[in-house]
Amino acid sequence: MQDEQIERESMEFDVVIVGGGPSGLATAIRLRQLALEAGNEEFMVCVVEKGSEFGAHTLSGAVIEPRALNELIPDWKEKGAPLNVPVTEDRVYYLNSKTRSTKTPNGLIPAPMHNEGNYIVSLGNVVRWMAEQAEELEVMMFPGFAASDILYNDDGSVRGVLTGDMGVAADGSQKPSYEPGYELLAKYTVFAEGCRGHLGKRLISRFDLDKDSDPQHYGIGIKELWEIDSSKHEPGVVMHGLGWPLTETGSTGGWWLYHDENNQVSFGLVIDLAYNNPYLSPFDEMQRLKTHPVIKQVLEGGKRLSYGARALTKGGLNSLPKLTFPGGVLVGDDAGFLNPAKIKGTHTSMKSGILAAEAVFEALQAGRQHDEVTSYTKKFQDSWLYEDNKAARNFAPAMHRLGLFMGGAFTFIEHNLLKGKMPLTIHDNTPDYKALDKASTSYKPDYPKPDGKLTFDKLSSVFISNTNHAEDQPVHLKLTDPTVPVEVNLPIYAEPAQRYCPAGVYEVVKDAEGAKFVINAQNCVHCKTCDIKDPSQNITWVTPEGGGGPNYPNM
Repeated sequence: MQDEQIERESMEFDVVIVGGGPSGLATAIRLRQLALEAGNEEFMVCVVEKGSEFGAHTLSGAVIEPRALNELIPDWKEKGAPLNVPVTEDRVYYLNSKTRSTKTPNGLIPAPMHNEGNYIVSLGNVVRWMAEQAEELEVMMFPGFAASDILYNDDGSVRGVLTGDMGVAADGSQKPSYEPGYELLAKYTVFAEGCRGHLGKRLISRFDLDKDSDPQHYGIGIKELWEIDSSKHEPGVVMHGLGWPLTETGSTGGWWLYHDENNQVSFGLVIDLAYNNPYLSPFDEMQRLKTHPVIKQVLEGGKRLSYGARALTKGGLNSLPKLTFPGGVLVGDDAGFLNPAKIKGTHTSMKSGILAAEAVFEALQAGRQHDEVTSYTKKFQDSWLYEDNKAARNFAPAMHRLGLFMGGAFTFIEHNLLKGKMPLTIHDNTPDYKALDKASTSYKPDYPKPDGKLTFDKLSSVFISNTNHAEDQPVHLKLTDPTVPVEVNLPIYAEPAQRYCPAGVYEVVKDAEGAKFVINAQNCVHCKTCDIKDPSQNITWVTPEGGGGPNYPNM
């Protein structure tokens, strides 16, 4: 929390945006467009981004639907947006076992998974390009600064954010390099932190924004970027699949393999964090998935270039919180706009930012500030974004509650036959952290030792994510009760943190004195999985010093 004894500099803006991903940058760009159209060149917009640069923390598959980008920057092609590989073909597979597979006939592929008109991209590079567009519009850009706290007015409305102090030692003392954080004050503050934003989470709780919503549901996405033999490279081909190895643990999720440009392919696995088996390791599932012939034949002989992981929202429309509160709004995955049936969130995040910008600008033009911009919700409900989310509302709960085959059949009927107009809504009211079975009754998968060519270990993977945090700083993974991991989670769930973390942050070390829970915070890739999946809800992810974390190239 803010230390009242520290003198801090304040900067005032019309709008402060927390998070420089697709939703935050879309908000900033649209706000400045509207201001310039109105002849208000002095209108000040600020974007604060915790990554060392814009795009450094951006991780996605990614196939992008350009609908929102067409609206925001219609001449994006002329401006050099890095959407260079149009999708040419969709292939969907069911992996029956570790060696067998069935290719789904094109007519049986669920409609949302067809990608005509979409592009295979590095979302990190798209974000870098969007940041350039924002800079040209004179948006104030602050990369390397983490928004660590929310500032409130006396009436309880949001008045801005506090950036994290720099140069704080692990024991809380000030190092010689100490610099206090800044107060960034605004008439309205837009929270665009992405999935499980640590400030968005606090706002949802403080203003009870989710009281009428289903619990949010999540997946963990683990990605590798590969350079493959040119003879195997098929630019524009999009491959998706499900089945083995997740079927062995009764888990749900799916994989992707996208043929991008320059002989590169994006490969990854999303596992629903509603999984039951405490012995499941998402990282190791992704590694052994690569041994399946469908994937191995593409990657074998290639070179792994980068690695990363990120949680994503999957609850869809049913889990959307209220979007507005006094002094601010939620956009993008801070709210949870991802369309789980399409496996896409970029177009939805950008559209939410556009709508929020238009509502906030109208309020400011009317001389308002720090109140609730309810017109944002109305604009959402009247937009294609609502229709996009509504059509996909049953996807995640159907998969969770009906299982892989029944859920898949339900999805095909809903989208291919009923065109997204199913006359009922399925709900899933069990939070992901409550889904784990006891270790004593759970199957223990056999994860083979990595070969260092096709399959790898966590530490070598984290190394190529370029993850780094300043030495000697407070641990940014906070335990509410330090005794819980060993005394509660270990005997009941075999302490799943040591497996669900894709970066080797958590270990249980046993010595003569007993078991100890070790946090290797330096490895953290900011995926937020621990904050979501810990069965005791004992881990809270907060921002480390600004600029820390992964530095993803081309991801």
